[in-house]
Amino acid sequence: MTNDEILRQVNEIFRDVFDDADITVTEETTAEDIEDWDSLTHITLIGEVEAAFGFKFGMKDVLGMKNVGEMLEIIQKNIG
Repeated sequence: MTNDEILRQVNEIFRDVFDDADITVTEETTAEDIEDWDSLTHITLIGEVEAAFGFKFGMKDVLGMKNVGEMLEIIQKNIG
């Protein structure tokens, strides 16, 4: 799966979790860029990404993620 394919799927997850069809995330997107992205929503996002891609994030990965690009790298590492 390419990085672009992963990003497209992650965008769909963000749209579903935030219930906003207009959200578009990039590799540089952070929690500060999305108004409703708080700690509870972050947990929901992690769960949805894990379900979609069939792996579990490590606690170190969850705590260390600074932006969507880092999330994509972790996904790629775990599914590739």
